Amino acid sequence: MSEEQGPATYVVGDVHGHRAELVEQLRARGLVDESEDWAGGAARVWFLGDFVDRGPDGIGAVDLVMRLQRQAPEAGGSVQTLLGNHEILLLGMYHFGDTDVPSDFGPRSFARSWEINGGQQADQERLTEEHVEWLSTRPLVAHAADHLLLHSDTLEYLDWGDDAEEINAGVHEVLAGDDIEEWWEVWRRMTTRYAFRGPNGAEVAGAMLSLLGGSRIVHGHSVIADQLGIHPSQIEEPYLYAGGTVLGVDGGLFAGGPCLVVPLPWEPTE
Repeated sequence: MSEEQGPATYVVGDVHGHRAELVEQLRARGLVDESEDWAGGAARVWFLGDFVDRGPDGIGAVDLVMRLQRQAPEAGGSVQTLLGNHEILLLGMYHFGDTDVPSDFGPRSFARSWEINGGQQADQERLTEEHVEWLSTRPLVAHAADHLLLHSDTLEYLDWGDDAEEINAGVHEVLAGDDIEEWWEVWRRMTTRYAFRGPNGAEVAGAMLSLLGGSRIVHGHSVIADQLGIHPSQIEEPYLYAGGTVLGVDGGLFAGGPCLVVPLPWEPTE
């Protein structure tokens, strides 16, 4: 990009353990080289979370991103990531296992939900204290190229605060503690979705943007194919909806869809 435009900015949708496909798409964008090291120069890359579960190499994907995060600043670039709901599940399983979460709605535990939602034993076995510390301190809300970045297409973030700093601090406080009910509430809130669908979607998104800042919301979490009622293999690009105020970038990689590495700003092809 020209100097006036500034460095290129990309967002990456849910990986869910598919490290090889992630590397392939990062390489196609010129962001990593044949050795899987940073090659993106001054580019800015944001991963929107959900590295783990459902696929074969979640921790391998985390290790890759952690390494790229260390390497990118040497070339003037940046690699950052949001915390996804499956990272919350991975960490909850690590900390609490099959301990029952107090509930009036029957038995529930992180172990049970982890297994139901595609938890991989290999990820738990390879999880280190370094991984736990790094994941636990990732933001939930961020801004890039005048876009509001979220993992989940939900309004539940606002229960933790009225701006990005307050939201991130509120959840980090929970993740630094050992209150299983508060941890569970983070997991529950971040599993909700579809806040920007329907006839009022643009209005809802606009209100959230007015509060948190940015000209467009970008999220993962909800598979584009589910929104459109088609098979993930038919997805070729992100999904712009809610009157152009929201961009979904979860291609459904774990279900046969693409790994989307999306430049910002993005507009649909004609």
